[in-house]
Amino acid sequence: MAERLPQIAVDPDFYSMGPSYGTDPQDFQSETTSIASAIHKGRMENGRRYQATKEEDYWGPSDQQQFEAFEIGHMVFLVLDHDQPNSLFRAPIGNSPKNIMDIGTGQGSWAIDVADLYPSATVRGVDIFPPPVSWMPLNCIFEVDDVLREWTWRDPFDFIHLRLMYGAFNSDGWAQLYKQAYDALEPGGWIEQMELDVRVYSDDGTLKKEHLLFEWGPMFVRLAERAGRSLQTHETMRNAIEKAGFVDVYEEKYKIPLGPWPKDPLLKEAGYLQFAHWNAAMEGWVIWMLTHYGEPEPWTKEEVHMYLAKVREELKNPHIHAYEPTKRVWARKPTKEEEQAKAKAKEADVKVEPSP
Repeated sequence: MAERLPQIAVDPDFYSMGPSYGTDPQDFQSETTSIASAIHKGRMENGRRYQATKEEDYWGPSDQQQFEAFEIGHMVFLVLDHDQPNSLFRAPIGNSPKNIMDIGTGQGSWAIDVADLYPSATVRGVDIFPPPVSWMPLNCIFEVDDVLREWTWRDPFDFIHLRLMYGAFNSDGWAQLYKQAYDALEPGGWIEQMELDVRVYSDDGTLKKEHLLFEWGPMFVRLAERAGRSLQTHETMRNAIEKAGFVDVYEEKYKIPLGPWPKDPLLKEAGYLQFAHWNAAMEGWVIWMLTHYGEPEPWTKEEVHMYLAKVREELKNPHIHAYEPTKRVWARKPTKEEEQAKAKAKEADVKVEPSP
């Protein structure tokens, strides 16, 4: 039976805010000032820019609006783990890693923060589009590359990180990526991945079947399957990582509130930020899916915007105590000695058939 996380206590004073909280954009303004985008010219659709030249390459836009959403999402995870010795990751990579890779680096905030944390390491942020940064630490490098192609990096990595990559690849693509990551890691090196469940839940029954948020996740899971890009990476990544050969697999689960309804101060702040994250990111998350694979037939851009307006009203409703489950998995590549011992054990298990 899956581990059940404790229920989040609701702040009783939250109800006095009424359904209008969040109407002022300053309520959720990011502390980080967005910088001018250096995105290369890409495909335009429904007023959004997609970096891929083939529309089936990736469903998410790569424009300034989405980069701002990425930045807020990064802050959500920092708040969730602010009481940890390291709020950026869990893998025990030691104090002197040499080479670190951030796959799907997005706006590059995680890579920049890790480069600041380990000034002697080289941190590579890799994505299919360049992040909109005008400054970065000298030890941070951003590269535009397709990680499903042959990797050409010569130096082995001590740590490979992935976050919010759901829908990026089909199952074969994920298997290929984990295998390439395994091969590119130093023996004893670590991989770590953090993914959201796109489905929304409540523990106290305040999210009801008549709410759009109730069907939000199941609908987009169906649409993504139809598009050949599963959004359920949070459910499959652990087994896929183990299948690639990694050992010492660890897992941590979270609940991220949608809105500042929790009583706990840390979760309340995370809820504020996740509300802002959704508001900034929602259109980018759904417009390609709905205008290509919407039910019962593809939607118009106007229909998408009307739908999102109703979803935003539900997000602002203090009587809906919704949250998103989130999972972090980290695992180690065996050392050379462990791999040799495993090979010997496997060889010893092989039964030699007698000659006829």
